[in-house]
Amino acid sequence: MKLEDLRSIKMIMLVRTNEIRNMMEDENPEALFADGFDDAIIGICRKAGDSSVVAYSYEKCVEVLINQQEMSLEDAIEWMEFNVVSAYMGPHTPVFIDFESI
Repeated sequence: MKLEDLRSIKMIMLVRTNEIRNMMEDENPEALFADGFDDAIIGICRKAGDSSVVAYSYEKCVEVLINQQEMSLEDAIEWMEFNVVSAYMGPHTPVFIDFESI
């Protein structure tokens, strides 16, 4: 893949992330975002009777930790489980979708 193609993909992801942030400002201004994981945002989780929250790809979050924090796969998974997934911050806490478990 060419560098120009990678830049285009990154730009599309950035635009999509900004769109989701803007949508969340309208739907749930109290929604929380996971710091450092913008590249892993996949959408919005809407549930009956609850506020909308940001949805992240669990696998992409692990990739972010491996690539940006130089963690091993095992360390990245442990970090995700202990510090991110288990960090309940109230009803506006994001969700993390694990596609490999499906």
